[in-house]
Amino acid sequence: MAAEHTSRSARERRPETVILFLVANQMFAIAAQSVQEIRSTDSLAGSAVEFDQAEVPKVRHTIERNRKTYYIVNAGAHFGLPVTRPTLVLILRNIRAAVLVDRIERMAEISAVYALPQAFAGDERRWYRGLAYLDDTIIPVIDPAGFLTTAEFQQLDRTARAASQHELETAAQG
Repeated sequence: MAAEHTSRSARERRPETVILFLVANQMFAIAAQSVQEIRSTDSLAGSAVEFDQAEVPKVRHTIERNRKTYYIVNAGAHFGLPVTRPTLVLILRNIRAAVLVDRIERMAEISAVYALPQAFAGDERRWYRGLAYLDDTIIPVIDPAGFLTTAEFQQLDRTARAASQHELETAAQG
């Protein structure tokens, strides 16, 4: 048992490159390997599609990339932070989500991701992989899969299919 714990601790404490980003003046980190692309919100103006649905209020737009629909999550709404004007979108790798953020601070290498303290409860345990210590600051490290739950993806997919079906029917009638 002790050997298993030591082995797991060593795995969790290997250096990794992260992107430090801000949302409403709060800093977060996300593994650089979890981000496929970083785009300016201005550059998405022609390709983002407004997604009119109320079930998952943190998602208001979608984008198409490589024949996949990505749901754009407003990080401020996701984390319950004050409303801001995001300037960047992080398109995530291996998950059909993109995240609106205010700005990128920089890339950095962190020496370890430490387990969340017990004070983190509920949704926070899903949102964060753990905590990192960098430049005398403790920074939450995001779990990309925490932006949208399986149930939220299912709801968004149902809404998208219904909207697509409605568009087809409207086009056929016109």
